[in-house]
Amino acid sequence: MTSVSDGRRELKPGGLPSGGTIRFTILYDNYLHKEGTRADWGFSCLVEGTEKTILFDTGTDPRILLHNAEVLGVDLKNIDLIVISHNHGDHTGGLPAVLERNPAVTVFAPKSFPSSFGRGVEDRKAAYRAVDSPVEICPRVHLTGELGAEIIEQSLVIDTPRGLVVVTGCSHPGIVNILRRAGEILDKPIHLVFGGFHLRGKTEAEVADIISAFRELKVEKCGATHCTGDKPIAAFREAFGKDFVPLGTGKIIEVEGF
Repeated sequence: MTSVSDGRRELKPGGLPSGGTIRFTILYDNYLHKEGTRADWGFSCLVEGTEKTILFDTGTDPRILLHNAEVLGVDLKNIDLIVISHNHGDHTGGLPAVLERNPAVTVFAPKSFPSSFGRGVEDRKAAYRAVDSPVEICPRVHLTGELGAEIIEQSLVIDTPRGLVVVTGCSHPGIVNILRRAGEILDKPIHLVFGGFHLRGKTEAEVADIISAFRELKVEKCGATHCTGDKPIAAFREAFGKDFVPLGTGKIIEVEGF
């Protein structure tokens, strides 16, 4: 079962055992879901219930990230791993503030990042790993490795009994290409994909073709946000109906049976 929620509840330390729940909390987004949080251009998502607690991207403004974390009851000191999707400020901006509060993390970023980025992480006493190819960063949690040409990006892929859950930053390499890579890594159907799809400026026909590709790939549920664009988001909402997951700061998605 996949559900959405406005509240927070405690997970067992170190994640949940098999048969538990994996929870995704949107900490940073252009769209507002929960009153009291702040919306701003950027994206960040907390992943709990896996063996390691993961922060995927860190938004733009560290003050907003910290505010939203406080409102949502998220303790940044509980994060074990940080994944940075690509080298744009609306995904990396909050990283120094997180590392200041919790240097005992490992940061995973695309190998194509400038060496100064990795040095900056290590100067803050955190561990740094440059990623170029698909890798499992903790049990059942994978990175796609680098995709794209002009803007190189990686995405998060989580293997659940219901299928794959794919989390994207901006999908600069193409959302369909990302989903295909996820399928190549684990050869399982996609239960849920959410994040930025980067479809602003696409024509209605182009968006319709992408939705058709989602159907061909047997994507069960999706949530488009951040850089996707209002009209493409509306098109996905219409196409997926009850299987479309609206996002925004404070939104919680729970996938049971992990």
